[in-house]
Amino acid sequence: MTAAPQTLAQKLIARACGRERVAVGEIVTCAVDLAMFHDSSGPRRLQPMLEELGAQIWDKSRVVLVMDHYVPARDEDSRRIVRIARDWAQAQQLPHVYDSQGICHVVVPQHGHIRPGMLCVGGDSHSPTGGAFGAYMFGVGSTEMLGVVVTGEIWLRVPETIRMWWDGALPAGVTAKDMMLAMIGRFGMNGGRYQAVEFCGPAVRALSMQERMTLSNMSAELGAQAGLVAPDATTAAFLAEAGVPAVDAAPWFTDEGAACELHRFDAATLEPQVAAPHSPANSHGVSRDAGTVVDVAYIGACTGAKLEDLRAAAQVLRGRKVAAGVRLMVAPASLQDQERAREEGVLQVLLDAGAELFATACGACSGYGDPLGDVTVISTTARNFKGRMGSPNAQVYLGSPYTVAASALRGRVTDPREVLA
Repeated sequence: MTAAPQTLAQKLIARACGRERVAVGEIVTCAVDLAMFHDSSGPRRLQPMLEELGAQIWDKSRVVLVMDHYVPARDEDSRRIVRIARDWAQAQQLPHVYDSQGICHVVVPQHGHIRPGMLCVGGDSHSPTGGAFGAYMFGVGSTEMLGVVVTGEIWLRVPETIRMWWDGALPAGVTAKDMMLAMIGRFGMNGGRYQAVEFCGPAVRALSMQERMTLSNMSAELGAQAGLVAPDATTAAFLAEAGVPAVDAAPWFTDEGAACELHRFDAATLEPQVAAPHSPANSHGVSRDAGTVVDVAYIGACTGAKLEDLRAAAQVLRGRKVAAGVRLMVAPASLQDQERAREEGVLQVLLDAGAELFATACGACSGYGDPLGDVTVISTTARNFKGRMGSPNAQVYLGSPYTVAASALRGRVTDPREVLA
């Protein structure tokens, strides 16, 4: 009798629980390949619980700690939180610690920690970023993370799969960020129903790894548990550059005929998207909000300030100046991306246009470090909830790096295609 086809999510979970196959709805216990947490979600919460239990970390080689939320420390509370993380990392002799190197969701894959076939957890809601590499990765709270850190295991319910199939090719000036905003605008922030969302089709296969990471990252805004992309040669090339030996991507795909919900899109007809305050689900074509005056343009966060995002912004701003009265803030997602942008001249283009350079950290995206006042902002971040970037009176619009740069140039929400043309 022929075995029923399996989705990519089912295959990943089956491997993690030591079985050949699993069925949707089953509750299984999985071995965890990697546990990632940062200065906000990690030691300050885990340390006292571990001490109370008298427990130890199950496998320090499978733990990654990143200091990215409260760095650079701006006040005594921030200094205390970062000090706890640093002291604990030293006391535990953790081998994988990235202090002020950039945002966890970018730094961890850049150092080759996430590979096809893995099951990973992260102490942050944007942990599904790891799904871009063909790994099953999702966010957990401190109590669940405690269980993982002590036992190396976690239970989960095998999810249904929702496939987002993109045909065609993206036009110039349109990015993975626009794809995500369009999907969130269509399905809402619970559209993923805490299932596994798989991004697929010719337009997805054509994306670079950094663009795929944007899709998987923002599956959190879609309400998914995991956001997956089947690994391929593009995945292998990225990991090879990160120092990972040859990876086997062949087993990790959804079988033809596997039971899943399917939605189809045409990338060729997609226009740049903008999400109006105060939800990523308030997304529409840029024409709806075009002309809205902005005070601040923010190019930052794990979903909007990677090297390719900085290149996109520079393409718009090269040889130009931002509009008078507009503040352009640039916070690269990692030191690696910042230095590469500097080497390529991309960073200088942004600075010459009038950008202010900020630390490679979460920063204003999550209201840390550089919270914004009662202003109108257009941002490359993933969220625009009321008060997310500081003041509850701030009006935050979301867009791609192209759209944010074009809006900074004109001082109002702008379709980047007008500038690129």
